[in-house]
Amino acid sequence: MTNKPSIMPLIRKFFEDDILSAVHTLETLSEEEAVEVIQSLPPNLTARALAHMQVRVVADLLEQISPELFAQILDEMDPQRSAAIFLDFPQEVRDRFLDVLPEKLKEQIREYLTYPEDSAGRIMTTDFLSFYQEMRVRDVIRKIRLLAQRKSPSSYAYVVDEENRLVGIMNMRDLMLASGDDKLGNIINKDFFSVNSFMDREQVAEELSKRRYFAAPVIDSQNHLIGVVKAEQLIEDVQEEATEDIQKMFGAGGDERAFSTIGFSLKKRLPWLNVNLATAFLAASVVAVFEGLIAKITILAVFLPVVAGQGGNAGAQSLAVVMRGLVMREIPQNRVWPLVLKEVWIGTINGFIIGLITAGVAWIWSGNPFLGVVIGLAMIVNLAIAGFAGAAIPLFMKAAGLDPAQCSNIILTTITDVMGFFSFLGFAVIFQNFLL
Repeated sequence: MTNKPSIMPLIRKFFEDDILSAVHTLETLSEEEAVEVIQSLPPNLTARALAHMQVRVVADLLEQISPELFAQILDEMDPQRSAAIFLDFPQEVRDRFLDVLPEKLKEQIREYLTYPEDSAGRIMTTDFLSFYQEMRVRDVIRKIRLLAQRKSPSSYAYVVDEENRLVGIMNMRDLMLASGDDKLGNIINKDFFSVNSFMDREQVAEELSKRRYFAAPVIDSQNHLIGVVKAEQLIEDVQEEATEDIQKMFGAGGDERAFSTIGFSLKKRLPWLNVNLATAFLAASVVAVFEGLIAKITILAVFLPVVAGQGGNAGAQSLAVVMRGLVMREIPQNRVWPLVLKEVWIGTINGFIIGLITAGVAWIWSGNPFLGVVIGLAMIVNLAIAGFAGAAIPLFMKAAGLDPAQCSNIILTTITDVMGFFSFLGFAVIFQNFLL
């Protein structure tokens, strides 16, 4: 090793058991010099030092050492800390280092790295500031200044105990106003909000929105600080999920993109087009039942798409409102049926108003007031059913453990078409003597 004056005194500090002072000095070195020091120390000393450094800095340094030395260092570290470092590595670095770890440690790290698809653990970042509660204010300020050379400092930092358990949150303003000899534990806010790593992503978004926070610390079951979830990341994920839901509602795959291959797009769309074709034939069969009546009163065929189209639009409005409510967790279990009833009433009132307008148009068009009565009544029935279906379909699918977005619109269109045709032609049968 090159005997540089800045490095040799530092190594002596490690062996003199002055770890905190050695770590402060280590952070002032260039990355190349810091790596050289790590390679010169016994793995147990390196592990002790790295426990006091920011995860991002540690990951940048360890990425440059040999896999064998990396395995020896991590074997001396807490598995949770090791997992946090792994989360900050690029995927190719994770793969390279994971292969050389002892099997037991490998399984422990994998356990920390594996979180459910929609959990806070999947979207958290390890890019945050944390300090030990026993540190002096002056030492923390010096450390933040050093870290600011690598990246912009955060407005908040998290404070942990010797076991890396979260004990409070430190505001930069409070830090600057405190005495240099104060310990962090005396100036932190211990009344804080944290997120469990397995908390559902939608619940995290709701909690952050309710409290108007831009970030929250993520902890494991033992209260260890393992990451931070940021509101901006949640917004990006919710936007992506919303676009996937829109695609699913209309029978396209949630993972299809604008420039997906033709084969991939066909694979995602064609099955649902076949489903839609089957439902279209179901609606057509309703019309076929009344084929004789339509043959005698041909003007009925003109108004069939009007009734069905209005029902589809009204149902889509209800569906959109309820889908948003489900995503934002605005629908508690005890308010499900009041919500459905509300949508039925809205559909009925809209049906009455639209029915009056359509009845007037039909009367003027055909010169027969009873055609207006038939289409007006059909409009009320179909829009009421559309309101019920638009609200009930996603709620039922959610209760059954299914994805509410998966082709809700196809199911809704089938119901409004079938019931629109049936109600209109059914009333036409009742009033056929006045229509002929």
